[in-house]
Amino acid sequence: MRMRTRFLAAVGVAALVAGSALPALAQGVTEQDIINDAKTPGDVVTYGLGPQAQRFSPLKTLNRDNIKSLVPAWSFSFGGEKQRGQESQALVKDGIIYVTGSYSRMYAIDSHTGEKKWEYDARLPEGILPCCDVVNRGAALYKDNVYFGTLDAKLVALNVKTGKVVWRKDIDDFKAGYSYTAAPIIVKGKIITGVSGGEFGVIGRIEARDADTGEIVWKRPVIEGHMGELNGKPSTMTGKTNETWPGDMWKFGGGATWLGGTYDPETNLIYFGTGNPGPWNSWLRPGDNKWTSSRLALNPDNGEIVWGFQTTPHDGWDFDGVNEFVPFELNKGGKTIKAGATADRNGFFYVLDRTNGKFISATPFVNKINWAKGIDENGRPIYNEENRPGDPSQATGDDKKGKSVFAVPSFLGGKNWMPIGYSPDTKLFYVPSNEWGMDIWNEPVNYKKGAAYLGAGFTIKPVFEDHIGSLKAIDPASGKIVWEYKNKAPLWAGVLTTAGNLVFTGTPEGFLKAFDAKTGEEVWKFQVGTGVVSSPITWEQDGEQWVGVAAGWGGAVPLWGGEVAKSTAGINQGGSFWAFKLPKTVASR
Repeated sequence: MRMRTRFLAAVGVAALVAGSALPALAQGVTEQDIINDAKTPGDVVTYGLGPQAQRFSPLKTLNRDNIKSLVPAWSFSFGGEKQRGQESQALVKDGIIYVTGSYSRMYAIDSHTGEKKWEYDARLPEGILPCCDVVNRGAALYKDNVYFGTLDAKLVALNVKTGKVVWRKDIDDFKAGYSYTAAPIIVKGKIITGVSGGEFGVIGRIEARDADTGEIVWKRPVIEGHMGELNGKPSTMTGKTNETWPGDMWKFGGGATWLGGTYDPETNLIYFGTGNPGPWNSWLRPGDNKWTSSRLALNPDNGEIVWGFQTTPHDGWDFDGVNEFVPFELNKGGKTIKAGATADRNGFFYVLDRTNGKFISATPFVNKINWAKGIDENGRPIYNEENRPGDPSQATGDDKKGKSVFAVPSFLGGKNWMPIGYSPDTKLFYVPSNEWGMDIWNEPVNYKKGAAYLGAGFTIKPVFEDHIGSLKAIDPASGKIVWEYKNKAPLWAGVLTTAGNLVFTGTPEGFLKAFDAKTGEEVWKFQVGTGVVSSPITWEQDGEQWVGVAAGWGGAVPLWGGEVAKSTAGINQGGSFWAFKLPKTVASR
């Protein structure tokens, strides 16, 4: 017995000694990891490099002087015939990259070698109704799960090590036009999502689920007259029935929350944008139509709306207010204001007090805006009524179309989905924008489940001969455009900015590009062989700075682009993830 005891003790000591020599087991993503994401360059655990989604990295090893030595380390193919638009922003944790692909796929890839660890393919049914290509914009990490949504309106939790399904929940009925393309966000142990489907008469909403179980905690519809939910019971109604909507129009009012949200730990508020009202034909729904084309702040604990700001009341041009609201500290008049900024589809760059939604400023960031004469002191548009599409009920011709108008910007917006970036170093926002307009007219329409609910026709046209895309650096304190990079084709990729004084974005022509954050000078580019319509990331690995981006041409432009789609004719589709690094030997020079 003594010999057996000594043997077991020796084995125990040996195990302890061996254990002390082994690296610590990787930990799952915590709440603190999410909140501190912008400060921890060794990983990227959130969509937007932090819950505020400023898309700023503190890494400065890579700069304008040495970026010419940034080289590709590997490229991973998403494979198969399922290519189309690749709009995903990747995540990086413990040496694994998690990136989604078109047709609702998820990949786990070794961040050092590009070797695939696992792949998950959603089994999509026939009859899905995505508006604007079969894209997916990214995932969320929390504990030992990675979460993403699918085109048939489901939310899936996968184990990060195996890719096996932990739970899968229905968001809504895809046959009614609902889908899901955004990256979810994690707030206080809950996974927060919206819904896609704004062109099908859906009702936009934001909802929170227990991240461990997938069970609903609260739901908040964004259209007035609809009841919210808390812990399985009715909570409060959004607004008042028929306050800004006529008759039964609110029942199919749109307001899809299709781009996802941001979260500010300082104010403890979730910020979501809401999409266009349904139908596009504004003559059928007189009134402000709240809360479509708006920004909303919600209490993450119960889903109650704390404040709302409507950028385009009574929207008649499909100027979704869905674009991301990015918290930042505004220095103005010797004061520091807890502010937030958003570059709206309607062509104006807004700055609001993020604590209460109070209007601070709005300035145009694209040229030749003509649907409005400006923004008044309360933040409300001063409409140019001559540039609202005509009432089809007054049409005299056989086609029953209302008067066509040429409106700027087009319905694809001064800025569409592609995320902006903010640098606390330069105090500038970097906005990927497009200079285009549209011929638009209204038509009669009735709601039918699962059918397009537009009541409008359109043709998009460029407004300049030499360019459509325009990356702009904007001073939020003055609204001044500090610099501009012009691109022949539309820009459809997100932005990354770094403490190394760099701004990254991609182009449909297939380039990942880097610019001097202060001057806008192009300092580097690399051709990936297909259009870049995703959001770049950067992280530190083995003492080296890496940059990664998904590549694959697609999205709304080739589907809806009208005349401007000619600028991208001949661009090859694709599906891949590219990883670049600055070698240590170069960085040390």
